Amino acid sequence: MSDRPIDVLNEAKGKRVIVKLKNGEEISGVLQALDLHLNMWLNDAEQVGEEKKVKYGTVLVRGDNILLVSPE
Repeated sequence: MSDRPIDVLNEAKGKRVIVKLKNGEEISGVLQALDLHLNMWLNDAEQVGEEKKVKYGTVLVRGDNILLVSPE
């Protein structure tokens, strides 16, 4: 069992996560790395929306833009 929420994210490395941003957008991707500021490096990233999906490839999401993160 994990002691801290950051431990859950560390265990999710190499797995697909959904990141909800403060602007309401959601990005799905494979978590490669993160730091204590919750800056996240995602591979195979795509914007998830009701109307369409936009593929980004590799992205760095700044932690101050993140509302929540959930392993899929």
